[in-house]
Amino acid sequence: MAVGKEEVEEIVKARTDKREYRRIVLPNSLEVLLISDPDTDKANGLSDTHFSVGAFSNPEGLEGLAHFLEHMLFYASEKYPLEDSYSKYITEHGGRRNAYTSSEHTNYHFDINADAFEEALDRFAQFFINPLMSADATMREIKAVDSENQKNLLSDGWRMNQLQKHLSAADHPYHKFSTGNWDTLEVRPKAKGLDTRSELIKFYEEYYSANIMHLVIYGKENLDKIQGLVEDKFKEIRNIDRNCPRFAGEPCTSEHLQILVRAVPIKEGHTLRVAWPITPEIHHYKEGPCRYLSHLIGHEGEGSLYYILKTLGWATGLSAGEGESTFDFSFFRVDIDLTDAGHEHMKDIVGLLFKYISLLQQSGICKWIFDELSAVCETKFHYQDKSRPINYVVSISPNMQKYPSKDWLVRSSLPSNFSTDIIQMVLNKLSPNNVRIFWESKKFEGQTNMVEPWYGTAYSIEKITGSMIQEWIVSSPNENLHLPAPNVFIPTDLSLKNDHEKAKYPVLLRKSPYSTLWHKPDTMFFTPKAYVKIDFTCPHASDSPEAEVLTNIFTQLLMDYLNEFAYDAQVAGLYYGISHTDSGFQVTLVGYNHKLRILLETVVEKIASFEVKADRFSVIKEMVTKEYQNYKFRQPYKQAMYYCSLILQDHTWPLMEGLDVLPHLEVEDLAKFVPMMLSRAFLECYTAGNLERHEAESMIQHIEDVLFKGSNPICQPLFPSQHLTNRVVKLEKGKSYFYPVEGLNPSDENSALVHYIQVHRDDFMLNVKLHLFALIAKQPAFHQLRSVEQLGYITTLSQRHETNSNDLSLNFMPHFIIQSTVKDPAHIDLRAEEFLKAFESKLYEMTNEEFKSNVNALIDVKLEKHKNLREEAGFYWREISVGTLKFDRIESEIAALKQLTQQELIDFFDEHIKVGAPHKRTLSVRVYGNLHSSEYKIDKSSPAQASSVKIDDIFSFRRSQPLYGSFKGNHVKL
Repeated sequence: MAVGKEEVEEIVKARTDKREYRRIVLPNSLEVLLISDPDTDKANGLSDTHFSVGAFSNPEGLEGLAHFLEHMLFYASEKYPLEDSYSKYITEHGGRRNAYTSSEHTNYHFDINADAFEEALDRFAQFFINPLMSADATMREIKAVDSENQKNLLSDGWRMNQLQKHLSAADHPYHKFSTGNWDTLEVRPKAKGLDTRSELIKFYEEYYSANIMHLVIYGKENLDKIQGLVEDKFKEIRNIDRNCPRFAGEPCTSEHLQILVRAVPIKEGHTLRVAWPITPEIHHYKEGPCRYLSHLIGHEGEGSLYYILKTLGWATGLSAGEGESTFDFSFFRVDIDLTDAGHEHMKDIVGLLFKYISLLQQSGICKWIFDELSAVCETKFHYQDKSRPINYVVSISPNMQKYPSKDWLVRSSLPSNFSTDIIQMVLNKLSPNNVRIFWESKKFEGQTNMVEPWYGTAYSIEKITGSMIQEWIVSSPNENLHLPAPNVFIPTDLSLKNDHEKAKYPVLLRKSPYSTLWHKPDTMFFTPKAYVKIDFTCPHASDSPEAEVLTNIFTQLLMDYLNEFAYDAQVAGLYYGISHTDSGFQVTLVGYNHKLRILLETVVEKIASFEVKADRFSVIKEMVTKEYQNYKFRQPYKQAMYYCSLILQDHTWPLMEGLDVLPHLEVEDLAKFVPMMLSRAFLECYTAGNLERHEAESMIQHIEDVLFKGSNPICQPLFPSQHLTNRVVKLEKGKSYFYPVEGLNPSDENSALVHYIQVHRDDFMLNVKLHLFALIAKQPAFHQLRSVEQLGYITTLSQRHETNSNDLSLNFMPHFIIQSTVKDPAHIDLRAEEFLKAFESKLYEMTNEEFKSNVNALIDVKLEKHKNLREEAGFYWREISVGTLKFDRIESEIAALKQLTQQELIDFFDEHIKVGAPHKRTLSVRVYGNLHSSEYKIDKSSPAQASSVKIDDIFSFRRSQPLYGSFKGNHVKL
């Protein structure tokens, strides 16, 4: 029996939340939150040892041990001793599992199809009862941790975070390196006579106690049924009455305050990070001092710090708020992305920041601002979108140690107690006397004298004083900094439309020479929100590398022009985005519908009256140039995926050509280009949510009137020949194509392989065969190539190609993605094929029961409902934008699955996947890191073997290949 069921303080939940919640405590003192959701498709279990143990508890000289334990725990248990059987069970039943280690807690979670929940929960619980951590697995997983660390070594996020930790008190756990690597988990312990596995077990036995664990369980059953399961499965977790480790004291002494640190990043660009130690907001979460201050310091409307910095041409982004925090310490941070000009005015920018803080001091704490913020937060909480259950439980579990149980769902999201004293207390901490300034730029190369030991970041430190900062304040420009005006975008009408239309799928509401409008009324979510997407097809937007870059600059300038006006809309929960696409650009709005039309009309007006402002053009051009330059610092596996798209997608331009044209583009080029780009256009539109059909039609009519009507229209309709289609290269049957290339960053040791198998275009029966193959093969591939062979931390087999392409031809290609420092891509390519050879027997020997179980698991996955309006819109928009228009895809694929036989799956494998199959078509992109430069030379110069084709030049290859037809072949003819 559970010790207690909390009845006194009811857990506060959103008004729109239909789920039921219950807190219980088991006899072993394990605290549990039960969530019952009859509408869920998935059952979810999550165990979270929050405030139990994390990286802060790593023993001295064993950096990364807590993270290593997170890797090791799920290998096997005494009850389920077969290695990797937990992961296999989860994957084969349509689920996912993962874990992470933070400073003070470790989190393990999974989700799974509801009918497999009970056994999964038992397997999960056994890791906290009797885990098996074998010596063989120990050595292999140390290599996996090292590989994970290798992928982070050239990441500025990891590097700068560790530098901030490094410049803190050496005796405080904040100072520690947390990930671990081969040196900290193997070499150094061995040199001290320590056995890592013994230390791992000792660490587990010392810290993993039921009384400092917290469990969240999310299921389809009623609360009593879920409670019975939890009591049965988790009662045997031992309780050694462990106290939660606490780490009192500030990590930064006077030595680490009033410092200016110059650091050299990997990527192009300049960043200023200003931080102050403060009292953690968790102690005053109802008063919300950090939320209040971050709202003002991070504001982007007229009179704000960012508005002034942007007007001066010094900044392209600013964020403010509480950074890394524990129960005992915290930092308030302001991060500013600088332009080249801003980099030269660092002192002025810091001066302006302190001027704005001084403005807040002089203005006093404003009740009307707090009340407005509180109202926005309340609306956001009560009308929050439903998310995937696994994401939901992961977001809740850390709250269980920090907050009273009634606020586990609310957290600090509902500031309700206005306290000038508490806000003033935190504001007073933001002074020149305890500031830490980190200034990052490649311009500091050769000017530093120190190196951070774990990531090798070059840096230097200069002590600064309050009087120095006072000089910066005095010498900074006199600008009109002021508090924001009241927010006009806060919705006041949250009523639901009485739209009696119950269309299951989107309907084509209107069609004209200028546009099509698809509309999907809300029949699922019943929230006062809407979704609008306007896709502009403009043939001139993508007919050359110059055109593509100019379109990119155009969309970013539009966002830039709209920022002051639309920032309030985003604060109030109405979001917008403008982005360039392969065939033009796209406008997306999502959020509360009450004032959506106002924002949409403003966006359209900005497009119609677009003018190039020279000062903003130079800032955006500089920003876009850095984006292109920084592509070479992306992870090698992402580079490999980019080359795949470049090889397979017709009519795409390489990034390097864009980088070549950028320096030569001037204001006049964009001023001439935009009218030409807009001169011919077609709009494909999708509306959904709390909008009636006449409102949707009226919106699109308004857009047509502004852009296409009048005596001198901005846009003309497209000629029939101008409707663009995105087509994909059709590889030759029986051929294995490969493209060897050196990684773009010569300092990166990681190599990568993307091994694609081209199967088919969109066909329901072939789709489900491929999906079923991927479901069955995914976990064995991960186990063999990642866990056993230790080829690399990033190892996956999937059937979805994650690029910006909307063409479904790329999505019906199973592919391996592996990133490695230990083996070169050609070797990894062979290992992927060896896996497929070994997998044959598994497929052939599968019992009929196993086959049916896998089919049912895939059906359950496909039956998973959309959780919110955005998710639903993404699904339907994909069908519209690609041209397939198979809105009943899920039902049709499930029908195909129910007819599928085991022999048909084997025949599919033998024809399309099996190594050496006469109809098989593969493409391997091999990106070589600097550890494998000699292997690259061999791969590049060696003649291709029989049935293999080496691609030397992407564009010569692309021009010589046949293409699949477009799905939009007939759809776009009006």
